Amino acid sequence: MAGQTAPAFAGAVFNWPAMIDALPLPHDRTTALSDRIDALLPQTQCTQCGFDGCRPYADAIARGEAGIDRCPPGGDAGIARLAILLQRPAVPLDTHYGQHKARHVAVIDERHCIGCTLCIQACPVDAIVGANKFMHTVLNDLCSGCELCIAPCPVDCISMAPARAWEPRDADQARARHQHRNARLARPPRSVNTGAPSATASALAPADSCTPALTAAQPPAPGDAAKHDVIAAALARARARRAGAASS
Repeated sequence: MAGQTAPAFAGAVFNWPAMIDALPLPHDRTTALSDRIDALLPQTQCTQCGFDGCRPYADAIARGEAGIDRCPPGGDAGIARLAILLQRPAVPLDTHYGQHKARHVAVIDERHCIGCTLCIQACPVDAIVGANKFMHTVLNDLCSGCELCIAPCPVDCISMAPARAWEPRDADQARARHQHRNARLARPPRSVNTGAPSATASALAPADSCTPALTAAQPPAPGDAAKHDVIAAALARARARRAGAASS
């Protein structure tokens, strides 16, 4: 129409395929892509990628918020599989997130284990069995080698040992155990007497914790000091045993 100015983009040349690819995917398409990406990840749940497990990392890749080069357990082979799926160039592993290495599994030195359950709480795939004040054991075939149990151990009785390769069936089983663990931890603690959810669930630690977490509104119980002394004494004995073993 006479007197009107042509739109600013008139005559411009657009790269429509690139622009379409840059658009956010609908929620259902993003979820479907996340599923396919997650199926290619090793499911060690090691968090080295900077996310809280393999699925959150897969979600971030699907949303375009993370690269495909952040998974040390998957290594270059895993990156190549993701590159084929996503139709993008393969890139080297970003070693800022760790080095690729052969699978190792956690081993608990049962002579020094004090049964604190901290490693059990840290294991993302439920590969450690034991009970409070009883010796713990790692189930080698289930251990993903994430190493998350090492740091919480107060007596340094966990080491890593070489193990067989991690197979796709191991990854599938580890994913299922991790999902089951997350669902379990999301449930409120249940009353010992009735089995019903506890009224003080919000003030308690996750279900896997061996003792409730104290809050500002929850003063220490009379037995807490004695319990703390027992744990401290057990730690002292364990450290003394390790020191004696190291000097002999």
